[in-house]
Amino acid sequence: MSDARLIPLLPAEEWARRERRRLSSCGALWTLLDDVMDPEIPVISLYELGVLQDVEERGDTVVLTLTPTYIGCPALGVMEEDARIALAAAGYHKVVVETRLAPAWTTAWLTPEARRKMVAYGVAAPEQGPVTCPQCGSACTEVISEFGSTACKALFRCETCLEPFDVFKAI
Repeated sequence: MSDARLIPLLPAEEWARRERRRLSSCGALWTLLDDVMDPEIPVISLYELGVLQDVEERGDTVVLTLTPTYIGCPALGVMEEDARIALAAAGYHKVVVETRLAPAWTTAWLTPEARRKMVAYGVAAPEQGPVTCPQCGSACTEVISEFGSTACKALFRCETCLEPFDVFKAI
């Protein structure tokens, strides 16, 4: 089947990000950075979160391109530092981090694995339809606050098991 007949299931930017990784000559660096976790949801990597956009080698320098989940994300500095530490431990001491704000990050960039890991961690992943409790799976939930433990999350409560939980906001 020709590519022209395929229906895209991902936003174009996310497809391009996955292709950059798949076709990259820096596969070992991408794999190394798979161990760098989001500081706010430490079970998902920067790549799974959709923040790690590209990895390149320019001479003896590693260039990382990151797109924060939102412009004022306070975790971006920690993400950069954790990536630098992981690269330095592997012998890559010259690292440049470029922040890309456009296109803006979106929850559509979360990998399916990231969504599964978030729920297992106790944070409801952004989905279409009703918010379901990550503890018991009930769709009987209510908003407690539009602001959860971080600005990118809202606080909900399950009406079935009565547990409060964060919901990653759909953007």
